[in-house]
Amino acid sequence: MIVTITVNPAIDKSTSFQKLIPEKKMRCSKMIVEAGGGGINVSKVLKELGGESMAVFPSGGANGKLLEQTLSNSNIPFNAIPIENETRENFTATELLTNAQYRFVMPGASLNIQELNKCFNVIKDIHPNPHFIVFSGSLAPGMADSIVAQFAVMAKELNAKFIVDTSGEPLKNAVREGVFLVKPNLSELCSLVGKEFLELSEVDNAAKSIIEKGHTEVIVVSMGPSGALLVTKDLCKRVPAPIVKKQSTVGAGDSMVAGISFMLMQNKPLIEAVQFGVACGTAAIMNKGTQLCRKEDVGKLFDWIRTNSSN
Repeated sequence: MIVTITVNPAIDKSTSFQKLIPEKKMRCSKMIVEAGGGGINVSKVLKELGGESMAVFPSGGANGKLLEQTLSNSNIPFNAIPIENETRENFTATELLTNAQYRFVMPGASLNIQELNKCFNVIKDIHPNPHFIVFSGSLAPGMADSIVAQFAVMAKELNAKFIVDTSGEPLKNAVREGVFLVKPNLSELCSLVGKEFLELSEVDNAAKSIIEKGHTEVIVVSMGPSGALLVTKDLCKRVPAPIVKKQSTVGAGDSMVAGISFMLMQNKPLIEAVQFGVACGTAAIMNKGTQLCRKEDVGKLFDWIRTNSSN
């Protein structure tokens, strides 16, 4: 069982228009409405791949009800914790003339201590205990930076492997606590090792330094079009990414995390899991708006990656 945690979920709305013109009405295409937020996106991709998960998230107001209904319509198992504040709504619009994408991300609803405790208790009550717990996404304003680290502690208590994809102080605190796998981008890796900039030749050693401190077993550095770098105590392996036409970057990182989790749940080797994760992330880029990856695209890209990866 894979459990995904999203403490700052959203209703994601996306559309497109011909050209951005100030103070003019821009006629848009039909609005696409989807459930969003890091962990929820991971659960959506797992469903697309044929995997199983339980999405855990707080839900409030009309947007919360819409979020739950959207997941129900997609047959994605979830446990929504009722909260007082309204679930946020994000908006993405693509200018067709230039293919430029404009993403408007709202701050989200903070949780009180009782609501947060319910999130922990819901996961503790899941039986049998999850094999993997995935925390993906941002925190809402007012949430303590220690929240992700608290989930890391809980994962240890449940003997579950904790996978983290977040940023800033919450990421630093989680890594200090100790996690199974972390997926930083280059900027987040710089932050973890206390540097403003890393040359590509320095990325390997930077990731290794974190592992040597015993803070995590696996680091997967996402490097956009350059693919990803898998680092463990005994392994340092680059995974290439196929070149595809970019439609949208929304959910690419979540798709990558889902692909990795999906393969690890099947006891596949780490390198194969990361290759599959890169395939999922790349496949997500091929779709417009807030749509995520498609299984058929993932399969083709995975074959390409395995063929073009060095031994």
